[in-house]
Amino acid sequence: MIVSRQIQKLIADQEGWTRRMFEEGLKIKKLYGEENVYDFSLGNPDTEPPRELQKMIAETLLNPVKGMHRYMTNSGYEDVRHEIAGYLEETYGLPFTASHVFMTNGSAGGLNVLLKSMLNRGDEVLVPTPFFWEFRNYVRNHGGILKTVRSKDDFQLDVDRMAEAITRKTRVVLLNSPNNPTGAVYSQQSIADLVALLNARRSEGQDIYLIADDAYRKLVYDGITLPNIFKAYDLTFSINSHSKDLALPGERIGYIAISPRMPDSDLLVSGLMITQRTLGFVNAPALLQRIVSKFQRTSVDIGEYQRKRDVLYDALMEGGFECTKPGGAFYMFPRSPIANELLFVRMLQQDERIMVVPGRGFGKKGYFRIAYCVPMETILKSSEGFIRIGKRFIKR
Repeated sequence: MIVSRQIQKLIADQEGWTRRMFEEGLKIKKLYGEENVYDFSLGNPDTEPPRELQKMIAETLLNPVKGMHRYMTNSGYEDVRHEIAGYLEETYGLPFTASHVFMTNGSAGGLNVLLKSMLNRGDEVLVPTPFFWEFRNYVRNHGGILKTVRSKDDFQLDVDRMAEAITRKTRVVLLNSPNNPTGAVYSQQSIADLVALLNARRSEGQDIYLIADDAYRKLVYDGITLPNIFKAYDLTFSINSHSKDLALPGERIGYIAISPRMPDSDLLVSGLMITQRTLGFVNAPALLQRIVSKFQRTSVDIGEYQRKRDVLYDALMEGGFECTKPGGAFYMFPRSPIANELLFVRMLQQDERIMVVPGRGFGKKGYFRIAYCVPMETILKSSEGFIRIGKRFIKR
């Protein structure tokens, strides 16, 4: 067999539900026409990058600087990292320098590089559920064990359950807020309670690192302020991506931010430089490094996403669904009106030609995910379908 046993098992057990539904959507579109299928399966932003960013890419390519496409240090251009460090210092109120920024191939590249640098075989990584399924693969890639911890009903952290899940092998707590798939934003109190737990373990001689997957950090609504995780806890990393905030998912550009208070940070950077090479990334894309450093204080139109959220949420409420209103990102995670959410997702697909992803693809059966980073027209045209099927199954 050409494929390894491990990969065979992954194919059989957990071929990504998001991609699976996306592929099914392509088949249905061929049958009914793309305009008659409402595809909410993939978190692939429909918006375009800011016009100023597009213009800078064009101008940079048309006016090249000698050597701008060559190798650089594995951590990225120093002037780019210095510029991003200034933004981080302004945001978090701590003395970030270029040595605290490591340029990566998006969040996925950043997480893999960091986990490979940190994990010993058998180390445990705690992740609250629901969670982005690829986290499991990233941890497994580097000999770790992913342990999931159920969140509260409103998808806030359940720190009591996390305390029960911690063992002497726990190395990392991995958070994603705003969250994929729920859109939940972890509150100041949730983070404070988690930090108190981690500090208590630290007083007993166990250092547990906090990694924040901040891919959706700028996509927050209703005036919500995110907790300052770097000031809250010194053993903190932030994994940043410009896939969502600048609508550049195909360009694979991001960075790791390392707390200025992190012990042995120089040693860690040396490790990151080695893993950047051994994993085959070598360095983040040269052109995009130069570009995104100028747009750290910029994002796509957050108000547009909030309007889409509100229209979709109102339709779900009219249909009788149970759903926690998202505070950020561009996902909604309603409860399925029947216990088997996969069966409901199939009915939604067949009866209303609406494509969503079953919650089991995020470690939470009984729910389904809607990615509303789609044209407003898609949301408006699908609303009657959500309302219709909701009223069919939900008794008020």
